[in-house]
Amino acid sequence: MKKILFFTFLIVLLLAGCNHTNDVEEEQSTTSTKEAETMTEAPKMRIDKNKKYSAKIETSAGDIELTLFAKDAPKTVNNFVVLSKKGFYDGTIFHRVIPDFMIQGGDPEGNGTGGPGYQFEDEINSIKLTQGKLAMANAGPDTNGSQFFIITAKETAWLDGKHTVFGEVSKGMDVVLKISEVETGQNDKPVEDIILKKVTTKED
Repeated sequence: MKKILFFTFLIVLLLAGCNHTNDVEEEQSTTSTKEAETMTEAPKMRIDKNKKYSAKIETSAGDIELTLFAKDAPKTVNNFVVLSKKGFYDGTIFHRVIPDFMIQGGDPEGNGTGGPGYQFEDEINSIKLTQGKLAMANAGPDTNGSQFFIITAKETAWLDGKHTVFGEVSKGMDVVLKISEVETGQNDKPVEDIILKKVTTKED
């Protein structure tokens, strides 16, 4: 299945020395997910962007705690909160892991093609994609769904302005880095599944 890449041909050439391209993407898919039948549009706003929200991802490798940026990306945080409360992420995996770059999850299909059954627009802000930042994966402008990634590199300036940044790791960065170093196979998928056992959010 053809992947949608976000960089110009020149940037791809600059990165060609790696065995993988340093982009964060969703694969285009014509198949529906288990949620697509009941979720056809982004959830209505249920959070207050003026309040503080946090999240906890319990994984098979340890726990990751996140601070969510409701004021900077209210629709995206709302989407993450609603999906988490539905249990959408529970039992999914980090399906794409690239050392010194990022770990990606949130796909119910577990292969980069899945989503919630809808897409919604970007909320590009001034927050830079540096280590520990949480952002939405996409297949181009305004194609956000459920997939997200956490940056493990010190900085990823080539991604700034292309992905909605909606949170950052507040605790458990050691777990994120441990996950980023696991053995991977085809399409940067971990050989042994790293499972998101449960994702919870709360209003602080």
